[in-house]
Amino acid sequence: MLVLIAAHAAVAAVLPALAPRAGRAVWWIAALVPLAVLAWAAALAPAVLDGDTPVERFAWAPSLGLEVVLRLDALSLLMVCVVSGVGAAVLVYGARYTSEGHGRESALLLVFAGVMLGLVTADNLLVLYVFWELTTVVSFLLIAGRGKSREHREAAQQALVVTTGGGLAMLLGFVMLGEAAGTYRVSELVADPPSGGYAPAALVLVLVGVFTKSAQVPLHGWLPAAMIAPTTVSAYLHAAAMVKAGVYLTARLAPGFADAAPWRPLVLTVGLVSLVVGAWRALWESDLKRVLAYGTISELGLLIALFGYGTRNAALAGEAMLLAHATFKASLFLITGLVEHHTGTRDIGRLSGLGRRRKVLLVLAVLAAASMAGLPPLAGYLGHEAYLDAFWAAARHGTGTGEEWILTALVAGSALTVTYSARFVWGAFGDRPGAEPTAQKDPGDQALGMAGPVTVLVAATLALGVGYPGTEALTEPYADLLPPRGEEPYHLALWHGLTPALALSAAALAVGLLLHRLRPVLAAVRDRSPRAPDAQEGYRRLNRGLDRAALGFTRHTQVGSLPVYLTVLLATVLVVPGTALLLRDAPLPAPPLWASALQVPLGVVVLTAAAVLARVRRRLSAALLAGAVGYGVAGFFLVQGAPDLALAQILVETLTLVIIVLVLRGLPAHFGPQRARPRTRRLRLALSAAGGVLVGLLAMAASAARRDPAVSAYYTDHVEEAGSHNVVNAIIVDFRAMDTLGEIAVLLVTAVGVGALILLPAGRRGAAGTIRSRPPSADRHPVTARWGVPQDRWLPEASAMPAHDRSILLEVVTRLLFPSILVLSVYLLYSGHLRPGGGFAGGLVAGQAFTLRYLVGGRIDIAFAGRVDPRVVAGAGLALAATAGLAPVAFGGEPLATALPSGTLPVFGHVELTTSVFFDTGVYLLVVGVCLKLLAAVGPAQVPVEEAPWQPDNEPGQPERPAPSDAPGSRDR
Repeated sequence: MLVLIAAHAAVAAVLPALAPRAGRAVWWIAALVPLAVLAWAAALAPAVLDGDTPVERFAWAPSLGLEVVLRLDALSLLMVCVVSGVGAAVLVYGARYTSEGHGRESALLLVFAGVMLGLVTADNLLVLYVFWELTTVVSFLLIAGRGKSREHREAAQQALVVTTGGGLAMLLGFVMLGEAAGTYRVSELVADPPSGGYAPAALVLVLVGVFTKSAQVPLHGWLPAAMIAPTTVSAYLHAAAMVKAGVYLTARLAPGFADAAPWRPLVLTVGLVSLVVGAWRALWESDLKRVLAYGTISELGLLIALFGYGTRNAALAGEAMLLAHATFKASLFLITGLVEHHTGTRDIGRLSGLGRRRKVLLVLAVLAAASMAGLPPLAGYLGHEAYLDAFWAAARHGTGTGEEWILTALVAGSALTVTYSARFVWGAFGDRPGAEPTAQKDPGDQALGMAGPVTVLVAATLALGVGYPGTEALTEPYADLLPPRGEEPYHLALWHGLTPALALSAAALAVGLLLHRLRPVLAAVRDRSPRAPDAQEGYRRLNRGLDRAALGFTRHTQVGSLPVYLTVLLATVLVVPGTALLLRDAPLPAPPLWASALQVPLGVVVLTAAAVLARVRRRLSAALLAGAVGYGVAGFFLVQGAPDLALAQILVETLTLVIIVLVLRGLPAHFGPQRARPRTRRLRLALSAAGGVLVGLLAMAASAARRDPAVSAYYTDHVEEAGSHNVVNAIIVDFRAMDTLGEIAVLLVTAVGVGALILLPAGRRGAAGTIRSRPPSADRHPVTARWGVPQDRWLPEASAMPAHDRSILLEVVTRLLFPSILVLSVYLLYSGHLRPGGGFAGGLVAGQAFTLRYLVGGRIDIAFAGRVDPRVVAGAGLALAATAGLAPVAFGGEPLATALPSGTLPVFGHVELTTSVFFDTGVYLLVVGVCLKLLAAVGPAQVPVEEAPWQPDNEPGQPERPAPSDAPGSRDR
């Protein structure tokens, strides 16, 4: 299962690169992956339906008891068939439907299929939540498209906000359930569910996530808004996959929690209200996709009510309806796309006469809509008969949970479903009285390719109905897990005789067709009735209210004064941790003043620099003094026997100091005037001093609070098992590699964000890899020009710098030192396992080398004008580190495990290697990329390219043309 999920991601990663050459064929390539999953599920189906449950697991964070567990049982198998089968059909359809962006769209849909596969097989609540939120992220990207339209962006944002908000509530519920049960395994939780305590509140929070994901009233507004997305997205995400996630979770938890206090009333109320309200709203929409969207809300409410009711027959009906809904609703969405392809519109008011000219498409639409309305011999009929029979029997037995009202709502919902099914078919294909036939486009070969997947889905809904023994074999194993509650076991069939369920079904059909005929009368009654609350308008008002509240809050709290913000932060720190420290019973230890005589001068340097820093008024002086404090701290690390920390501290301080100085070029030399009153200054001084004292006391208290043996002993005892003699580097890339992976990911995101905030527009640079020269007379340094020194042989790119910013000495030194520093950085990288160094230190040293080149040549330097973007370098480093961490899984090991291969090479002799060096190399590349990104973001150190109006185009070996008279630097200096 894990391999199949990874295959989705791997193939999706290469599709955008293949798209420029393969074109529409990438959709076929993408479709092969869910087809392979469908074949895999079919091969395992006999064993799984007989009770076998394959389980895959590997440790995620063993010390925390976190593990990834994937499990395939009867319910998961059913969902895998839906996700993969419909996914393959939609991807094949997309090859003809989509006109641009083949790589992006096919890759995202394939990623979504993989995420859904992980969601329905996850047997750990936290893993399930990760996949749950990944569906939200991918759906946001698919709905938004490339963000060109405001409507697309707003619809994607609404879906993201609503479903993520429900997901966060669900996460809290998961944690509460897991802690109450003592396990986060879903199968164990359902087998032995917790009761009492905060379990009921946890169930409510989980159901909030279910209702938002499955677009239940009143949280349903995002689904109709998402119909602006392409038809492929609507057919897959909003009919067969994403919105089914809430239904799946309801079915997954129902065997354990259906009898819990808040469960059944909540799912029945929300589900049945959504059933009726969604079907009613579908009657009044003129856009075919919105008709189907509100119909989806209605049918999802039905599914949640059936699975949430928690009995054997209701669950069987729910499974039959789930299969039917996936086939008929996905096919209807795809048919809508074909209608739009033929006519250029989905508006019912503009469609007329299409059925007479597209008879095959009409037949497909009638069959799919008939299944939705519950007509035999289609799959929808099996489900309708099953749930009507189940609740007729429940109402007859009178269990006291309002089954009569439930049955009434089900019959009303069924009748309205017939009505909007007829409205869809008539609106898309009927002849409107007095209307001209809708003009049609030339369908070409694309329509034939699009009709193929539709035919397969419609054939599936027919086959599921006619082949009801196979449908029952697929659905019965899960249904048998739930109690019958005194009812006779129901079996799927096309004919049970003259039963009350058949009579109710016929009544719903007759009433539904009558309502469609009387729709003008219903419209008049609706227009005279009070307007019901609109979910979309409620969402907009809530957004506006939040914006106003946020504006009012920030108006009073964000006063634009950094000293005020720091004062609030320091005061909070003093009050909260300071109070806890004062109430501490244990006395604080008396630390020694110093452990080495060398610490005394270092302390004097640090304290003196800090004291002077508080008094200086020049920005450059403040930056240098802050650097002195950092260098002094590095000295403390060195004295204490931590050369790795000292090296990293020195490198970080140096790079930070250079970047700060570069930023200071655009700021005034002095700080602003001191306007604070003496009382305010004394308050700030008192807070600062108290904050420093508190931090020192907290450090002492933390060191005195240790009761367990230090973990450092474990590291020193096992460092050789990691193939290392440097404990610090082994901790970074082996013992705590998960921490390192998270830290470098945060570092990359932060660097990209900072760069995006301060980076100059891309138009300030020339094309990647292009170094644009300036006329020789403008660039020659006065001294070198006088003596004829060919300074361009040192650093040619420095010729683009203004003359007053050039230094021939610095250029010569840079030319000599740059490659040496890079070699030193690589040495530090690969020697880190034996002596001070490693990926962080090596990357920072390489950053110093590029900083030196930047100071000489600016961003027009070869290092910054190359074709490789710094973000690509950093991203490649993160990808390499993550790949090196996951590689052991492919060989049956644990993530981030280290191997120690060794061998004898012809020239080098016996060689020993540790695989963590690849992880460290990824860290190195990421740090180098971040350094380049920050240097590129602080602004160009040379005249921008477009400000240089003259550019020579001499061929090699030809004499240079003289600069025009208006070229910069053409005047006598």
